[in-house]
Amino acid sequence: MSKKKLVVLTGAGISAESGLKTFRDSDGLWEGYDIEDVATPGAWRKNPQLVLEFYNYRRREVAKANPNAAHKGLAELQNDFDVHIITQNIDDLHERGGSEKVLHLHGEIFKMRSELDESVTYDIRDDIKIGDVAADGRQLRPAIVWFEEPVPMIEEAAMVTRGADLFVVVGTSLVVYPAAGLVNYAPWRIPKFILDKKIPYTSSLYNLTSIEKSATEGIEELKEMLRKIVRQ
Repeated sequence: MSKKKLVVLTGAGISAESGLKTFRDSDGLWEGYDIEDVATPGAWRKNPQLVLEFYNYRRREVAKANPNAAHKGLAELQNDFDVHIITQNIDDLHERGGSEKVLHLHGEIFKMRSELDESVTYDIRDDIKIGDVAADGRQLRPAIVWFEEPVPMIEEAAMVTRGADLFVVVGTSLVVYPAAGLVNYAPWRIPKFILDKKIPYTSSLYNLTSIEKSATEGIEELKEMLRKIVRQ
């Protein structure tokens, strides 16, 4: 008997519990810099050194962080479901937590790309420096989808979501588009669950169960609810 397809959309809330600060924390700043200073194409044109410093710092922080109970709990659901993680996060904590099918909507911190051609990518564990160039001779930049840039993986994510038998949202405020719009691609009648310490506005979702807890606090409750569906 084939496993039911469980699609999970995750956001900054799940990584925050591993100690990774996000722009949506209390001040939304990094060392006094706003999003526009370090995470847009305009910022890259204006001050690529600052942008590289920002992402080099984030890469080091991710390398030091560890997957938490929520990351591991979602991976454990692979025993009962065909689990597909769609994450807005650029860290690799889902993979290190054991999840096998992870789609990164906004890029990956441990990858870099040519500033000209996004298909020219490389793995990176250390720092990217000014003067580091891709095979096409152009400066290397983080393989991250910046604000104001298109999200190339959104169509694949929508296709994955359309095929879901169950749909779960963990640790996202559902305010960053187009990622937030994925909830509307989940089939209308399927069971849907939201796990977040502050449940976002979702009046349009049918057959929805809310767990108003942090990801690590609510993961066992979520797992039990999902497994009950399998046992039915």
